[in-house]
Amino acid sequence: MDPIVEVVAFILGFVGWVMVGVTLPNRYWKTSTVDGNVITTSTIYENLWMSCATDSTGVHNCREFPSLLALSGYIQASRALMITSVVLGSFGLVAALIGIQCSKAGGDNVLLKGRIAGTAGVLFILQGVCTMVSVSWYAFNITQDFFDPFYPGTKYEIGEALYIGWCSAVLAIAGGACLTCSCKMGRKEKYPLAYQSRGTAYSGPAPTRSVAASTYGRNAYV
Repeated sequence: MDPIVEVVAFILGFVGWVMVGVTLPNRYWKTSTVDGNVITTSTIYENLWMSCATDSTGVHNCREFPSLLALSGYIQASRALMITSVVLGSFGLVAALIGIQCSKAGGDNVLLKGRIAGTAGVLFILQGVCTMVSVSWYAFNITQDFFDPFYPGTKYEIGEALYIGWCSAVLAIAGGACLTCSCKMGRKEKYPLAYQSRGTAYSGPAPTRSVAASTYGRNAYV
């Protein structure tokens, strides 16, 4: 395992995990601006938990969604995926801290630390996949309603939280892939003979007889 690659992968996973924590409570998952005169101009924005409105005077009001069961299915699924992403990222960070070579937390067992680091890479990849699915699904519903000419409700646009979520997913997947590939490369370098075929012919020097066998003949032991 390359320690530099492991540290870079850990940093990418950590930054991706922090950005998930920023995306989840962000209020600007989708926004809509209602234009009128100076007094009535307002901005409406929503996230997974509440709906807010701000007028031109700077006064804003927020209203939490009253019922979980009354929400759309994609909002409930996005909530579950984002919370799962945070949990997976937390376990991935703990495993990465134990498994990377520059850490003394996992002892001196190189094989065990490599397996833990590989597990951390998989957790980072799963974190990125959950975030990507959640954010992309939410954005798909926004664009579907926006371009539907028969949609009767308020048409929203993609908010800044979704872009943060996409960046978070890319960083987490990149960090997990680097950590997993680093562990596989380190294992191949540590055990090169395990990856050779058993049928390979021996190409080394021909074996020689021992000094004792060449000095004494067979009759000497009679």
